[in-house]
Amino acid sequence: MTEILKEILKQLPDGKISDAGFEGANIVIYTKDKDFFLDNRGMIKRIVDQIKKRIELRPDPSICMEMEKAKKKIQSLIPEEAGQSDIIFDPQRSMVIIHAEKPGLVIGKQGELLREIREKTLWVPLIKRTPAIRSKLIEEIRSVLYENSDYRRKFLDKTGHRIYDGWIRGKKEEWIRVTYLGGARQVGRSCLFLQTPESRVLLDCGINVASDNEAYPMLEAPEFKIDELDAVVVTHAHLDHSGLVPWLFKMGYRGPVYCTLPTRDIMALLQLDMVKIMRSEGKDPIFTSEEVREMVKHTICPDYDEVTDITPDVRMTLYNAGHMLGSAMVHLHVGNGLHNLLYTADMKYARTRLLEQAETKFPRLETLMIESTYGGKDNILPPVRDQDLLLKQIVKDTVARKGKILMPTLGSGRAQEVMLLIEEMIRLKEIEPMPVYIDGMVWDITAIHTAYPEFLNSAVRKQIFHKDNNPFLSPIFKRIGSPKERQQVIEETGSCLIVATSGMLVGGPSVEYLKALSDNPHNSLVFSCYQPEGSLGKRIREGEKEIVMRVDSSGKPDILNIKMEVHKIEITGHSDRRELMNFLTRCQPRPKKVIINHGENTRCLDLASSIHRQFRIETMAPRNLEAVRIR
Repeated sequence: MTEILKEILKQLPDGKISDAGFEGANIVIYTKDKDFFLDNRGMIKRIVDQIKKRIELRPDPSICMEMEKAKKKIQSLIPEEAGQSDIIFDPQRSMVIIHAEKPGLVIGKQGELLREIREKTLWVPLIKRTPAIRSKLIEEIRSVLYENSDYRRKFLDKTGHRIYDGWIRGKKEEWIRVTYLGGARQVGRSCLFLQTPESRVLLDCGINVASDNEAYPMLEAPEFKIDELDAVVVTHAHLDHSGLVPWLFKMGYRGPVYCTLPTRDIMALLQLDMVKIMRSEGKDPIFTSEEVREMVKHTICPDYDEVTDITPDVRMTLYNAGHMLGSAMVHLHVGNGLHNLLYTADMKYARTRLLEQAETKFPRLETLMIESTYGGKDNILPPVRDQDLLLKQIVKDTVARKGKILMPTLGSGRAQEVMLLIEEMIRLKEIEPMPVYIDGMVWDITAIHTAYPEFLNSAVRKQIFHKDNNPFLSPIFKRIGSPKERQQVIEETGSCLIVATSGMLVGGPSVEYLKALSDNPHNSLVFSCYQPEGSLGKRIREGEKEIVMRVDSSGKPDILNIKMEVHKIEITGHSDRRELMNFLTRCQPRPKKVIINHGENTRCLDLASSIHRQFRIETMAPRNLEAVRIR
């Protein structure tokens, strides 16, 4: 038993504690004393104030009410209007998870009903919102976690021991180094390797979906050894940041993956979809659904602003990045006050239809690692209102000529922004009502948005809380779930809007729609996201009209003729040049060094130069495989 547990137990009455252990950085103690569980007279709070660590007191499983009886008791206590949908017990941790449409009614005024459930059943209740749109994936993820409850308890305890049991590599000197294994002077395959004398932490592990030669991070770098890896932190679910994480488990990694709850769910969905697409294209997937499942078993999901230790000398806090649902900037406090750095990953410093803008206030900050997707001096995006008006005009013009509108989008973030915009236009009678067909990952990811409204901006959150106003439940949205339904959409005569993945036209249903609709000049193709080099989307957007899709065995090319109107609107989850500079201006405290990544070569260099000139602070734009000594 580590020193910290001994110190805690010393301060508690003899005979009250039956077990003590870790759940990651959190400390959990169990008691067989019913009265002590229900009222510890502030003892736990005093210890928390003293040691500055999170401690949770739970009943020993032996004193909890038998599960079937407890379920009936809980059902009798919860009001019918709460819409209770499921009650799941986690006996290893003495917890009961209650799913309800209206969690507030299960909690009760000032937590009154929760206290009653604790007192009557001696289980610790945890309340979860039932998604307004049913998500099979969320149900499967919860099932994986509940089925592996015993394994999870041991894994979390082991993680805690790594954090609290002291140094294993020997502290000779203090230094911090970051090696770029991907995402330096490029967009795609983001992967940063943070090293201290004690810790080995991977920040993101993505793939470049638009590249064949540079698809994966350079994990063959001599300093990276998977058996020495302490933790992986995933900033958000897009595949260029999360796509290779399951492969780490294929290679034997069994440590923690830190991310927010929506990131866990969406990245699992996108990874499973990637496996499916690779198989459909006749390729061998680089990992299987089993590795995705293994990854889910090893996730630890802190809330925004929650401080948590992840190794003996690294403390982490996730902050809202404003880029997509659950996206996070990673603040790392290294050593005992040695250095503080912030990795923004992809961020948006502006409030969008969906999300609040990125956070700018941090406890301490010396080094900032910031993205530059739109970091070039000319990357000033037009006002959002202008883009709304442009989309409205494209829709009106296409409908007038009885055409169809295809919008290839990223499954998460961009697609939901488009859905909110179209729903508002139709609701306010700014455009004629028409069906909006949702295909690919978009529907499932939208369901995940309704499961985590607390991660959305206040306006959308309020709409989702009131089921009748939930914009994602509008009857205009029609889910496409099969190739047969897809063909019906293509063949129907009326105008419609099709929102489908992938946004870069590198696979998925958007490519199928493009093949069917491209040769009709009445139709419109609307790009709304970044198109990387090498992608089909980039070629079409730059004006190619005849594209060879493949060549058959006889040498005859299959040519795609682009006769439909091609448009580009900017609905981006990235900060443009102006927003990046504003973020730096408002960043508190201002960093002493800025490292630029996640952008094309010229954009990285241009942003680095401008930040240095304007703020008089050190900047650099490393290349891949370059190791940066931060301290």
